[in-house]
Amino acid sequence: QGKGAALRTGFQYATGDIVCVQDADLEYNPMDLKRLSVPIIEGRAEVVYGSRYLHNGERQVQRFWHFIINRIITLTSNMVTNRYFTDVETCYKVFRRDVLNHIKIEESRFGFDPEITAKVSKLKINGRYLNIMEMPASYHWRTHDEGKKIGWKDGVRAIYAIFKYGLKK
Repeated sequence: QGKGAALRTGFQYATGDIVCVQDADLEYNPMDLKRLSVPIIEGRAEVVYGSRYLHNGERQVQRFWHFIINRIITLTSNMVTNRYFTDVETCYKVFRRDVLNHIKIEESRFGFDPEITAKVSKLKINGRYLNIMEMPASYHWRTHDEGKKIGWKDGVRAIYAIFKYGLKK
């Protein structure tokens, strides 16, 4: 059924205090998850995104159009949510478990990423907005031949999801 459906099911059964998203394709290094959890453990954030575009050294050169489309999606999301992210389509999203109790995931495919971004950006718990952080994440992109399945229709759905969830009261 897709990424969003899988995460909806996973979130339902998750029991830990911190819940992390890890895509099965291993484009992201799972060793980063421990480091990305630190701001939540220390009480400095409720949500942490691992960004491909915050660098702490080397980076793999990506396909130009994938980068441009990601920048357009991220810019659109930032304008609608009034938050500044560098990478809303990142795989790595780490949550304090109780945050997910306040969010109902509706998207079943890659629309999950802009949906969750809009919802955490607008969410208030105990009268205050969430502290959301971004940290660098390791990333090794795959080609379509290697199994990369995201396409232009997913980009269109992402823009739709940004407006649907970002403008919803």
